[in-house]
Amino acid sequence: MRFKTTGVCAQYIDYDIDASGVLHNVKFLGGCPGNGKAVASLLEGVSVSDAITRLESIDCGGRGTSCADQLAQALKHSK
Repeated sequence: MRFKTTGVCAQYIDYDIDASGVLHNVKFLGGCPGNGKAVASLLEGVSVSDAITRLESIDCGGRGTSCADQLAQALKHSK
């Protein structure tokens, strides 16, 4: 799946959700490469509901959102 982000450096987030609701293959397109790779690595194999709980409302630089929060928003819309 592909999600168009808003208010962050990353332009898109690609990800897969398997039939049991587990997150795989997260990729941030744009933004801070190291941060995106770290978040993706930490979330590989995590349930969508756990990922949302962990990431939602994380702020970056007073923007009111972050790349992590944008992934949570994408996952909420994927349910």
